[in-house]
Amino acid sequence: MTSSPGWPPRPRSPSPTPHPVRIRTGSRRKNSIPTSSCCSGRPAIWRNANSCPGWPTWSSPRWRPRSGWSARHWRTSAATSSGRWREAVDAFGSHELSDEEWEGFACRISYVPQSAGPEALADAVKAAKAELGPDTRRLHYLSVPPKAAKAVITMLKESGLVDRSRVVMEKPFGTDLASACELNAFVHDTFDESQIFRIDHFLGKEAAQNILAFRFANGLFEPIWNRNFIDHIQIDIPEKLGLDERADFYESTGAYKDMVVTHLFQVMAFVVMEPPTALEPRAISEEKNKVFRSMLPVDPAKVIRGQYVGYRREDGVAPDSETETFIALQVGIDNWRWAGVPIYLRTGKKMAEGQRIISIAFREAPRSMFPAGSGVGSQGPDHLTFDLADNSKVSLSFYGKRPGPGMKLDKLSMQFSTQETGRVGDVLEAYERLILDAMRGDHTLFTTAAGIESLWDRSTPLLEDPPPVKVYQPGTWGPNAIHQLIAPNAWRLPFEREWREKTPE
Repeated sequence: MTSSPGWPPRPRSPSPTPHPVRIRTGSRRKNSIPTSSCCSGRPAIWRNANSCPGWPTWSSPRWRPRSGWSARHWRTSAATSSGRWREAVDAFGSHELSDEEWEGFACRISYVPQSAGPEALADAVKAAKAELGPDTRRLHYLSVPPKAAKAVITMLKESGLVDRSRVVMEKPFGTDLASACELNAFVHDTFDESQIFRIDHFLGKEAAQNILAFRFANGLFEPIWNRNFIDHIQIDIPEKLGLDERADFYESTGAYKDMVVTHLFQVMAFVVMEPPTALEPRAISEEKNKVFRSMLPVDPAKVIRGQYVGYRREDGVAPDSETETFIALQVGIDNWRWAGVPIYLRTGKKMAEGQRIISIAFREAPRSMFPAGSGVGSQGPDHLTFDLADNSKVSLSFYGKRPGPGMKLDKLSMQFSTQETGRVGDVLEAYERLILDAMRGDHTLFTTAAGIESLWDRSTPLLEDPPPVKVYQPGTWGPNAIHQLIAPNAWRLPFEREWREKTPE
């Protein structure tokens, strides 16, 4: 998760007790289903500032006919909370809201403190339903950790707020197989799987969704999207940020549980899954789950765990902590398409750059006709690179002739960015897209109980026998051992050439 410089620190919570539940009320529009939304937990700007813009976006008249929507609550005073929320929208939103649009959203915010109990929550929801009509749906957004989620779900059940409802849950979805199964069983005791939306904001990004379009809408790459033509795959998500005052959370999770299981493996599934029978949630979820079932158990010998120098001096961190702030690993998919193709994943805190890339390395030609010194192969294999940043870039690198006499080759690239399409204004921030999909009941970009449990099952060898952490200096690319992990290949990051920026008109 990223935040802007100077963003207010999140206050610590003394216990996992859930904070007050908030409600949303909205207005009708033709061909839309009115929705009242309840958000449980700390105000989202404290827990996840990036999620804030999604709510007022769908309240705006520009978007409301598409979504139906509603409004939301705060646990602090209305003036303080509304101002902080507006700051988050301005900092992280993809669409600028006018003062009029903001006021149209803010006036719908109401507040129910947790201490008021289930009856007060039920009364508030009834009031929203009376305003919106009998067809109103409910969207419950649980911005709380798993322990607190159980208490909130119990309150929703006691309040009679389960029917015609959907519930959005944030990571982590357990910390191992047993806890994931236990959490899923608890939630399923109240909500059906079709009502549950486990959110992963990486899958809400335009670039992640573009992987599906790139693969399955074009005949160019899918025929070579297999072990015969692809040498290896890299999914690399380094972060420059540190803990951001999340030591209490991070000490019990670490980089693998926080990022790999909930984010990197989900992105990997889009890259390697088989073509779905249709572009609809059930078909896509089934293909993703097949990937997770086909994944080989994570081998601790192919994992590098790191910890940046100074981590143990952070407030809330044990002086002898073995929690990893960095992890790099090699995994494999045991099926006909991908057998023998290594997939390398890397993520960590306080690294040299903040990047989010997927790199597909193609096999080199079996024999070169070019003379020694021509340059072929000197800059690595051909790569197809997806940049998951907001600009949604794609690059294809290959060798081409250098202008001039003789036959000298250089690495060239073709690049594409959403900035060059003329439709930049249509790009949605990840949470804007995911909140809309949850309102619509579209599970395409959300994870399933079966998928999460499969991933924790494949993670068991690593969780039971993790290798010791290796230190690395802040501002670097991790421990030196990462190069042995990927040898004889090399990490795609840092890029030798910068992305081409759009030429000013």
